[in-house]
Amino acid sequence: MKKIIFIFLLFTLILSVAACGKKTGNENTNINTNTTSLIDVATGVADVKIKEKADRDLAIAQARDIYRMKKGLGEDLSVGPCLSNDLIPDWVADIAHNPRQDVDNESANQCEAYRSGQAHHFVELDTEGNLIRAE
Repeated sequence: MKKIIFIFLLFTLILSVAACGKKTGNENTNINTNTTSLIDVATGVADVKIKEKADRDLAIAQARDIYRMKKGLGEDLSVGPCLSNDLIPDWVADIAHNPRQDVDNESANQCEAYRSGQAHHFVELDTEGNLIRAE
């Protein structure tokens, strides 16, 4: 009886190993992606990525709010001025033309905090308040 149970368990083990070896390419990719995600979570990389995206999204929203406020106050934004040197920590907001014009490269129209290195990220809106880029 012990031999039958042993053979049955051995046979079951062989079948499960064979079944695991028949994974499709997609399943292997999912395993690799999940492994990477787990590594990112374990090392804190995932938290950094989440915070960077949250900061970017918040900066864009803040820039749009400031744009609407300044536009509502009747400020001339056609020359592409800096909207804010301290949008959120390490971010500025700037107006530029799309496509870019010479006036956009004038230092008077650029955010001093970004040019001096105090801020490392910017939101750039066009003269109509549409997002050009956020980096």
